[in-house]
Amino acid sequence: MFAVIKTGGKQYSVAADDQLKVEKIAGEPGDMIEINEVLMVGNTVGTPLVEGAMVTAEILEQGRSRKVIAFKKRRRQNSRRTIGHRQHYTMLQISEILTDGAKPSKKAGAAKAAKKEAPAKEAKADKKEAAPKTEAPKAEKKEAAPKKEEKAEAPSAAAPLFTAPKDGAKDKLTDIKGIGPVAEKQLNEQGITTFAQIAALTDEDIVKVDEYMPFSADQINDWKAQAAEKAKG
Repeated sequence: MFAVIKTGGKQYSVAADDQLKVEKIAGEPGDMIEINEVLMVGNTVGTPLVEGAMVTAEILEQGRSRKVIAFKKRRRQNSRRTIGHRQHYTMLQISEILTDGAKPSKKAGAAKAAKKEAPAKEAKADKKEAAPKTEAPKAEKKEAAPKKEEKAEAPSAAAPLFTAPKDGAKDKLTDIKGIGPVAEKQLNEQGITTFAQIAALTDEDIVKVDEYMPFSADQINDWKAQAAEKAKG
């Protein structure tokens, strides 16, 4: 038996055990949800919904789709704007298709509640088996290093994706069409300062740059071709 459901403003044809990606639904992996907007079940068509019908599903994953780049340019206005967007989605597995007001065998949130109860029971068992705490002598407490010294070390910043030239060579990357002052600064922060480095980027390197900057792989490949010509000159 199949059904047609509506969620996130879209319609989907589903059957038991099907997996589908829909617009984000609140919940965590393992949660059971109920979809009451059922437009059709088998040969029964709703007006607009099928009365007493319901579809239950389990949330498998909460994720984000591949980045989409929106580029806007105004002619002769020196105005450019690039925006990256990654749409949130929820991966579902259809559990049951119910009709005539039937109740689901698994209630919404039942899996989540079971997961919470298990750690709680383990925590209680650990408390009972834990040995009594012994107090350290006062003299040892005085000799302990002060907490301020432990906090003196600041966390290290994230390492650049690439290694900058040892001789400190630096080209004007804005000479490449498509690279502005902001993009040049982002490339420099990741250790890319010369045309030769851009021309030598591999497919794996382009994926890394694509994740760090709001530019598509096609744009970065275009930079690579321009950089190769400038490096020769």
